[in-house]
Amino acid sequence: MNYHNPVLLQESIDALAIKEDGVYVDVTFGGGGHSREILKRLGNEGKLFAFDQDPDALGNLIDDERFVLIPENFRFISRFLRFHGIRKVDGVLADLGVSSHQFDEAERGFSTRFDGDLDMRMNQKSKTSAKEIINKYSEEKLAEILFLYGELRNSRNIAKTIVEEREEEKIETSFQLKKVLKKYLPNAKEHKILAQIFQAIRIEVNEELYVLKEFLGQMPNLLKEEGRLSVISYHSLEDRLVKRFIRTGLFSGELEKDVFGNSNEPMQKVGKLIVPNAAEIKINNRARSAKLRIATLRSYRSKAKS
Repeated sequence: MNYHNPVLLQESIDALAIKEDGVYVDVTFGGGGHSREILKRLGNEGKLFAFDQDPDALGNLIDDERFVLIPENFRFISRFLRFHGIRKVDGVLADLGVSSHQFDEAERGFSTRFDGDLDMRMNQKSKTSAKEIINKYSEEKLAEILFLYGELRNSRNIAKTIVEEREEEKIETSFQLKKVLKKYLPNAKEHKILAQIFQAIRIEVNEELYVLKEFLGQMPNLLKEEGRLSVISYHSLEDRLVKRFIRTGLFSGELEKDVFGNSNEPMQKVGKLIVPNAAEIKINNRARSAKLRIATLRSYRSKAKS
């Protein structure tokens, strides 16, 4: 199966500062590229757990006694690691991008390039697909997700058109949706606007931002002292959440400070933002929007717990 070349491979694994006998988690296994690099750096006593809710990822299993693949959504990371007897880990890697395999399989409905069923489910067992959202959501709800997740300023007009057209005929495929929205797709911007629309629907189908928040919120209690978090994001909505959580430990509101001006944010950033170089982007165009942020537990928090 065609899974993408791992983005920022060396940088994201270097970020974990791997200990040979450490316990690590790759929460977005996909084709297994990042996992294989982690295993190269682990000793015989090391352990790697990986998460992927897409059944197709099972075809990429790694035959290694140090490796365990958990076929679940990474929002449940702490729960399933406890099932395996793990309460603390040395590092967690998340590559939040949709895999090339998912984009290139027309029947998955992720891509604007192919005509396929409007699906977009990462987990094929999920009840809600893109088809349900397009054909059953209210005009107001559609406009809301197109605005919030697609950052489309004309979201209300797009939602109104979808609702009007689906009353005439159910919208079931990618190309049907493109045809319905043709008047909003000028030639010069067709790909960009379609990508924003598909992104918005995909995020809603898979609850991606809620999942990311749940996942990040577990990091302060899951990471060991000096444990590392390495996160690659691909669009501004994800990156803003990651950046804000690392800086404040919050997703909204302001960080509270005591009378002395001290705050108790759980994480601290490590190094600066890392982006792919021109050579990597030339080889793998999908790397162009990637951003890598690295964090660890704040030292005072680790000492207080030890």
